[in-house]
Amino acid sequence: MYTLLVIVHVIVSFAIIAIVLLQSGKGADIGSAFGGGGSQAVFGSMGTPTLLGKVTTGVAIVFMLTSFSLAMLASRRAASVMKEPAPVSEPASPPAQR
Repeated sequence: MYTLLVIVHVIVSFAIIAIVLLQSGKGADIGSAFGGGGSQAVFGSMGTPTLLGKVTTGVAIVFMLTSFSLAMLASRRAASVMKEPAPVSEPASPPAQR
């Protein structure tokens, strides 16, 4: 279960990287935010959500769910480094006098 979840998490990680890199940037429209053009919003209008935007949202949700699940499973699997209490040492007896 844990290994399968790690594999899914890695695949989703690469998918979200690829999907975000495929999307067009809004850097070209930033000039309209400072007085140019007829933009009504600071970073441009949102418009209708594209298919790529919806896929990004879905993959991001799956990424968050796998991250949360892995964190929960890892906390259950964690063990203390001190498995047994430290042995109680008896105080050293004074040396015998001659």
